Amino acid sequence: MAHAFPETLQGFKAGRGLEGKFYSLPALAGYFPNVKRLPVSMRIVLESVLRNCDGRKVTAEHVGQVANWQPNAERTTEIPFTVARVVLQDFTGVPLLADLAAMRSAAQRLGKDVGRIEPLVPVDLVVDHSVMIDHYGTRDALDLNMRLEFSRNKERYQFMKWGMQAFDTFRVVPPGFGIVHQVNLEYLARGIHQGEDGVCYFDSLVGTDSHTTMINGVGVVGWGVGGIEGEAAMLGQPVYFLTPDVVGFELSGRLREGCTATDAVLTITELLRKHKVVGKFVEFFGEGTRSLAVPDRATIANMAPEYGATMGFFPVDERTLDYFEGTGRSKEQVKMLEAYFKAQGLFGVPMPGEIDYSTVVRLDLGDVVPSLSGPKRPQDRIEIGQVAATFKSLFSKPVSENGFNKPQEMLLTRHLVDKPDTADDRRTDNPPMAVAAQQSEVEMEANKPTPSAAHAKSVPPVEVHDVTIGNGDVLIAAITSCTNTSNPGVLLAAGLLAKKAVEKGLKVQPHIKTSLAPGSRMVTEYLTDAKLLPYLEELGFTVAGYGCTTCIGNSGDLTPEINDAIAQSDLVCAAVLSGNRNFEARIHPNIKANFLASPPLVVAYALAGTMLRDLMTEPVGQGKDGKDVWLGDIWPSSDEIHKLMKFAMNPKGFRASYGKVKSEPGKLWEAIQGVSGDTYDWPESTYIAEPPFFEGFGLEVPAAAEAAAAAGTAAPVAIRDARIMALFGDSITTDHISPAGSIKENSPAGRWLVEHGVKKTDFNSYGSRRGNHEVMMRGTFANVRIRNLMLPPGPDGSREEGGLTVHRDAQGNAEKTFIYDAAMKYIAEGRPTVIFAGEEYGTGSSRDWAAKGTQLLGIKAVVARSFERIHRSNLVGMGVLPLQFQGDMSWQSLGLTGEELVDIEVDPQLKPQSQAALIIRQPDGDCREVKLTLRIDTPIETDYYRHGGILPYVLRQLLAG
Repeated sequence: MAHAFPETLQGFKAGRGLEGKFYSLPALAGYFPNVKRLPVSMRIVLESVLRNCDGRKVTAEHVGQVANWQPNAERTTEIPFTVARVVLQDFTGVPLLADLAAMRSAAQRLGKDVGRIEPLVPVDLVVDHSVMIDHYGTRDALDLNMRLEFSRNKERYQFMKWGMQAFDTFRVVPPGFGIVHQVNLEYLARGIHQGEDGVCYFDSLVGTDSHTTMINGVGVVGWGVGGIEGEAAMLGQPVYFLTPDVVGFELSGRLREGCTATDAVLTITELLRKHKVVGKFVEFFGEGTRSLAVPDRATIANMAPEYGATMGFFPVDERTLDYFEGTGRSKEQVKMLEAYFKAQGLFGVPMPGEIDYSTVVRLDLGDVVPSLSGPKRPQDRIEIGQVAATFKSLFSKPVSENGFNKPQEMLLTRHLVDKPDTADDRRTDNPPMAVAAQQSEVEMEANKPTPSAAHAKSVPPVEVHDVTIGNGDVLIAAITSCTNTSNPGVLLAAGLLAKKAVEKGLKVQPHIKTSLAPGSRMVTEYLTDAKLLPYLEELGFTVAGYGCTTCIGNSGDLTPEINDAIAQSDLVCAAVLSGNRNFEARIHPNIKANFLASPPLVVAYALAGTMLRDLMTEPVGQGKDGKDVWLGDIWPSSDEIHKLMKFAMNPKGFRASYGKVKSEPGKLWEAIQGVSGDTYDWPESTYIAEPPFFEGFGLEVPAAAEAAAAAGTAAPVAIRDARIMALFGDSITTDHISPAGSIKENSPAGRWLVEHGVKKTDFNSYGSRRGNHEVMMRGTFANVRIRNLMLPPGPDGSREEGGLTVHRDAQGNAEKTFIYDAAMKYIAEGRPTVIFAGEEYGTGSSRDWAAKGTQLLGIKAVVARSFERIHRSNLVGMGVLPLQFQGDMSWQSLGLTGEELVDIEVDPQLKPQSQAALIIRQPDGDCREVKLTLRIDTPIETDYYRHGGILPYVLRQLLAG
């Protein structure tokens, strides 16, 4: 059919021989004058809606709704946003690939053409979440860690190889190249795309990681979704979302001397959390925004999940062009990018008054001061001069106030480690592997210049006697995570600080687990070219892997002796990392205090060795002459950093490095042999298993739901006689819900692995086993720090931690057990279960297994005070009802204890955000009914739920076509 707005298809030129067609937003303003006042991010969304206006999935009415966006209108309409591409990381990408393979298996069983199951937009999977810091502090740590990674993940990588040959639009960036978001920023992002018909359009994407927002730093609209939504997007479904508020963030001034982009983003995170921007777009503008280099913008954009926004968007300007050219994009590509954005009227950072925003937040960058965040949440910023005092205060504060609930007199407790650690012991908890003599897999720095000829391949062993550890001691110091390793300024600063520290004779104690995990190989290149890497290595910050490591819990273990010391004295020890997440038990199950900091501060606190030292009023340590060395003595100036920035922008180096993705992916990767064929044969594996989501699948919509939808005569869902599985407080994150980190031997998942012949040393992590639902469902709600408030408090008022609940049988007999074990008993009894929670339920990474695991445990509904955007959507996508308390109501105000039976009744037609009824029946027969809000938010979510979830819905759509 003819396009509804044919005059908008126009042409543009970008120089000699460079031209294209495009759907013009300035031309659309002839229909809708409001377009000229729209936020830049909304205009990019509008272009997608305009270009994909087919009269079916996307209509002229949709175009008008977006074009007429008003800053403070009621948000009731949904936008069908068709993205240009999808990006995956391997933890979420493997289960997504398993779902695609399962779809093909289901199609094959139905006698349908399996070729219909094919990504309709380009999909890039970057393998970055599987390397762990088992080896550290030595020059061969990178090589050894990668060999362990391939040994542990062979079955997963074979599966990926199958996917590469089975699907035409599915590509893989192999292990050892970098972190998905930095690879996306430096390599995958194109700024604009041009189709075979010559039509150019904005780059846009969704990614199966919440920090996909890092790409907003180069003017690309994109955000994190669950693997469930990402799957639908790559199979041709628009991403549906409620029309958002757009918060304008005006930056003015410049960062003062001594402050970093990390300090700015921690300040912005704290500020925006206070402004409650959950589910909103945040768009930066103003003179301060113009002054920021792209890496600084990307650092701020990366943390959008931490401040709660859907995006943290930066418009395209001259600095964007410089970055694209500096990272190896061709001059022709950069010219097309500039010409296209100018043709759309979107080139340059807006100034105040040019755009209509829902509200405006302001920050003078000159007010930013050096900071850390922690010890449990990224939004809890602490000025560096207050870190020691804050730790001391939180030590004895109650858990409800983010404290550790310890007696103040225990603060100075120290514990003698039975077996002192040495540099040789840094390789911990690994099976013997004959790898030392083998050829190196990745480009290592064995032959690079070093501070002295004495610096050999490995750090010389240092004998440590009478090691004691105590509260506040730093045991993990990691320069890691996409947030900061994409930013040359803060990494060069870390290198300069290390250089000055080494020259003054400062050292890091060898029992502190130090690591450097660059976000791409280019980081190693420019640190080497700037002659700074050797100094980082001298302090133990040797390259340990190219991937997302400590920030996601892939920190590797501490020595058994240190773990024992922590447990025996109940110590609150610390990790300092340049990451974006520090939720409880995420970094390491035995490290209770976790602080986010800039890379130079990570090095500084590693040198100090404790969070109890105030680095503003106390020395970092003593130098070789015995004199005190202060932070100001080793902190680099902005001029020193600026002089070295030339090494970071090397177009030739970027092209050479990323050219190896296809030409030289590495011998370990090339040695992986994947099976061939259009469908997967599902060999027996503890890593990959056919997911159960299509068992009994048919082409017809479930009859009960279909009848209810047509007639509205009976509720399509009514939950009856449900038991309460858990009562949770506020800020239960997907790190608490989703299986993550190490697998304990006595846990349900550990028991299952042992039963299937897997040794403890080969357990690997939950993340690496995301392709096997048997492991993942057993690890859901198994976090060692999660507190189910259904369990009675101890004598001191504290609550037991771990994935536990109280199972109640038909006679009311109660038994404390693992949540998984209770869930299986309830399923066997045919009894549904529900969860009650507080504010911000599901905050955290966009983890599909937080929703998938919930469904597989038989949990039919989650009732909370409020939900995080992605997790709420994922619950609907898996057929789990999200419901929200109204007003000031909570499960606490209702007096729930877990002994009750509950019924839930919803609107027969599942009208978005309609009222639902919660009926509570006490053991004594007393009955009470209260009103809830159904958090199915859009009509398309209604369809998803009626079909049993988004996956059955999409599969029926594909097979019916």
